[in-house]
Amino acid sequence: MSPDREDPASAPDDAERISTRRGLFGVHGSGDTSGYGGLIQAVTLPGSSSRPYGAYFDEVADELAAGLAQLPTPAPSYDEAVEKVVVFRDEMTLHIRPDHLRAVAITLRDRESLRFELCLGVNGVHYPDDHGRELHAVYPLASITHNRRVRIEVAVPDTHPHIPTLTDIYPTNDWHERETFDFFGIVFDGHRSLTRIEMPDDWQGHPQRKDYPLGGVPVEYKGTRIEPPDQRRSYS
Repeated sequence: MSPDREDPASAPDDAERISTRRGLFGVHGSGDTSGYGGLIQAVTLPGSSSRPYGAYFDEVADELAAGLAQLPTPAPSYDEAVEKVVVFRDEMTLHIRPDHLRAVAITLRDRESLRFELCLGVNGVHYPDDHGRELHAVYPLASITHNRRVRIEVAVPDTHPHIPTLTDIYPTNDWHERETFDFFGIVFDGHRSLTRIEMPDDWQGHPQRKDYPLGGVPVEYKGTRIEPPDQRRSYS
């Protein structure tokens, strides 16, 4: 590829573009002589999928809509609760608005035609360039009854990283929410003991955010001082 030209295949038509990466690894000012310094790639997230979704995904969406409609008021409608549906690599992700996460989780767990009775925890993801939606929480759900899988994803800004807890709906999420809080700083409102679980209680910051310093210990090698990684070069 010639220098300073964007790879046309790096941004699919249905993708949501959030940023642009320059260079092979996003490194700047390193004296890169590999020839990849002029590479420009789009940083994208999968776009919203359209019907039919395929497999059992359409049935899940329809049953979720029907279940939400039967909840006591003021329960949200399907369109109010679901931002978008993404079917990517044969997996379904329901992007849920934070205020309606609990209603969706209860419906997915309790409705007989859905029965996603197992939540496999919660994982954090940090997209610094997804402005206003920098922190994502991802919940993989499994239905033992129907042998199905689906994911819930919730996005919040890093200026107000609050998501309601699901520990009373899925009790096994207790330590997972603590770990996600510890490493990403997502606050799960209503958790009975939201404290750090890996890092010391007085630790500053959240180590798995992409803007967290890499750290390191300075060393000397044959009279040459080698700085910590985060002071040698920058990473995107």
